[in-house]
Amino acid sequence: MQDVPIGEAARHSGVKVPTIRYYETIGLLPAPARTESQRRLYSEADLKRLAFIRHARELGFEVDAIRTLLSLQDNPGQSCAAADAIAKAHLHEVERRIAKLKALQAELTRMVEHCATGRVADCQVIETLANESHSHGRLI
Repeated sequence: MQDVPIGEAARHSGVKVPTIRYYETIGLLPAPARTESQRRLYSEADLKRLAFIRHARELGFEVDAIRTLLSLQDNPGQSCAAADAIAKAHLHEVERRIAKLKALQAELTRMVEHCATGRVADCQVIETLANESHSHGRLI
């Protein structure tokens, strides 16, 4: 594949042009080759790297984790223990968020079920939201 300009790189990779520039700025993507008129040109390797970054972001990995994973990818002779550790830590964080969301779902379900009818003075939704003790650490 011939080197492509930034707009085409964005279309091929699914990464927006400003985001590609941002990834260059923070060092996730190396500075690309340039034409005589200073237009960026991206190689097939750049496009693969962009796809890797996009997929990692879609999975929720933070930039620093992606940076480490890219470094590992660039040095394939290393042990994959570091990559496994990053993935396990991220999985733990996802599981923690899911648990919080399930608790939130249960609280909202309880509120809705107890407030289907009646007056606002007796409304469980209003009462629960007004009660500060419900919000400290339990759901958020």
